[in-house]
Amino acid sequence: MTHTSAIGRWLLAAPLLGTALLTGCQSGGSSSNKPDVLQASLDTTARPGDDFFQYANGTWLKQHPIPASESNWGIGKEVQNEVYARLRALSEDAAKANAKAGSTQQKIGDFWGTGMDSVAINKQGAAPLKAELDRIAAIRSGADVPAEVARLQMIGVDALIGPYVGQDAKNSEKMALHLYQSGLGLPNRDYYFNKDTRTRNIRQQYGRHVQRMFQLLGQDSATAKQNSARVVALETKLAASSRKLEDLRDPYRNYNKMAVAELPKLTPGLDWAALLRQMELQKVDTVIVGQPEFYRTVGQLLKSAPAEDWRAYLQWQLAHAYAPTLSQDFDQENFRFYGTVLQGSKQQRPRWKRVLDAEESAMGEALGQLFVKEYFSPATKQRYEQMTQNVMAAFREHIQQLDWMSAETKQKALVKLGKITPKVGYPDKWKDFSSLDVKRDSYAQNVMRANEWKYRYNINKLGKPVDRTEWDMTPQTYNAYYNPSNNEIVLPAAIFAIPGLKDEEADDAIVYGYGGASTIGHELTHGFDDEGSQFDEKGNLRNWWTKQDRAEFQKRVNQIVRQFNGYTVLDSLHINGKATAGENIADLGGIVIAYDAFKKTDQFKKGEKIGGLTPSQRYFLGYALGWQSHQRDEQLAQRIMTDVHSPAQYRVNGPMADVPAFYEAFKVQPGQKLYRADTAQVRIW
Repeated sequence: MTHTSAIGRWLLAAPLLGTALLTGCQSGGSSSNKPDVLQASLDTTARPGDDFFQYANGTWLKQHPIPASESNWGIGKEVQNEVYARLRALSEDAAKANAKAGSTQQKIGDFWGTGMDSVAINKQGAAPLKAELDRIAAIRSGADVPAEVARLQMIGVDALIGPYVGQDAKNSEKMALHLYQSGLGLPNRDYYFNKDTRTRNIRQQYGRHVQRMFQLLGQDSATAKQNSARVVALETKLAASSRKLEDLRDPYRNYNKMAVAELPKLTPGLDWAALLRQMELQKVDTVIVGQPEFYRTVGQLLKSAPAEDWRAYLQWQLAHAYAPTLSQDFDQENFRFYGTVLQGSKQQRPRWKRVLDAEESAMGEALGQLFVKEYFSPATKQRYEQMTQNVMAAFREHIQQLDWMSAETKQKALVKLGKITPKVGYPDKWKDFSSLDVKRDSYAQNVMRANEWKYRYNINKLGKPVDRTEWDMTPQTYNAYYNPSNNEIVLPAAIFAIPGLKDEEADDAIVYGYGGASTIGHELTHGFDDEGSQFDEKGNLRNWWTKQDRAEFQKRVNQIVRQFNGYTVLDSLHINGKATAGENIADLGGIVIAYDAFKKTDQFKKGEKIGGLTPSQRYFLGYALGWQSHQRDEQLAQRIMTDVHSPAQYRVNGPMADVPAFYEAFKVQPGQKLYRADTAQVRIW
């Protein structure tokens, strides 16, 4: 995402809406007629103190190989399969319903119907893009480019620039126009410059892929090859001025507010007033530029690059964005590069799942309303809200007991924690899709209309009060996030589901480890990680720390950066400790905070074993259960270069090496691989 929300629990896949989602979370024990879910996953050939991830999940991983259609597999994908099944039923019912024109059911049904009609899609080929391609073909100089870029932005093509409307980081009551770096066909800047064999091969394959896409658009081989070279050369220049992954985490450096009248100084010759009008952005007087050096290069290229370069670049960007919605030849070539070359998937996922993904992107909350009505009761929501309050109370105690923070800063930290708004399950107010037009004419056109709707929905926030009730995720999403500008944690319904367990079978230890630590505590800690800690209780980018306390905090951040820099995960690729610092801090914080909340439960106090495991052991295994996943090497390499989250194995083993209660629960001793001397363990929150 290109705004300031910190996406917290982003998995290799997402988790299951099992029966746990249907009835809420209650304290209990495993049924005697059913194997314990934690015991069933254990690999007892591994010692917990050497590789806790393997110990907790090894048997499950062995029994669940990665399917050919996937680049990874885990608990989340199994959960997602159940979500897919439910959403498919809702969509199929809507398609058959002959619903009233303009109704939510009609829109879902028609979107689904066009997406599943592969015969019509194949017959249309690239025809749904003809009007846009004709506009691009009419470009005669760099001066013509901004108007077409404006049009492409409106239909969801992130060519050249990255505009969006979001809260002003230094004034969270105001919505502002932001300009972010964008416009690359490869995942990020490093793919254009890294010299290792893997990345060089990807670059070569990328050039061939772009060439094939031009040929599918009707160009002969020689022209397509020439245009591919133009695209790669232009993108390489944009990449050279794009910031690295770790540099995008500095909120001050990525906040450069200026008057619109000043933009021509940054990009001489570009008429921003005209461009903003073409993008339907009215009465804009200021803008926040994330990476000024990127936009300086944009301005230079608009003056120096020839028209044929721009025509090739914009044709490619359009075809790239819409390839999954076009005929089979476009779709398969897009998958060949982005699915197989980049991520290692051996075959396409079924069309119905891919259409559901597009439907989710187009009108996820419309699906969400139907989803929670069927599968998530108000009583369930109330139960998870209570667990959230319990974890927040434990965090409050942690702050009060810190030995490295002064009373002055503690008081401000407690104020910020007290002002965090928890949103659990689903929104109280749903998005209004009445102005979204969905027809039975063309899948690509439906996606285009949905992208236009989303674009206008976003820009129409400019000049209006901030809507703090809005959600950036749908209830059926297995993920969660902390938004620093709203000072809120958002916890969708799906994130609390525990696959394979009914609620009465899920003891508190699993629930607090799986949902309390890796979700609630994790997201709360994002408000106090290396980035979130720079925002105050009102969501403004403002220093509320004493100088000494900030220095003490940074010492601890540097410790966790060094710890994760030391993990090599594939060949010579190692974790980027600086880029992943926020997530690693949140993982560690979530574990220690939710553990103290769990210690107040009856289960912990009684100390009885379930499945041969103590309450503490079950808590830590419950946390590891949430990261029960594995991935192909191709995707692992991509994640290391592009993701601010560490790989699943290190989201378990990394923080556990810093948790004394884990050492005690599993008798971790010197000489074991996870053992770190007390003085070397990271202590933050």
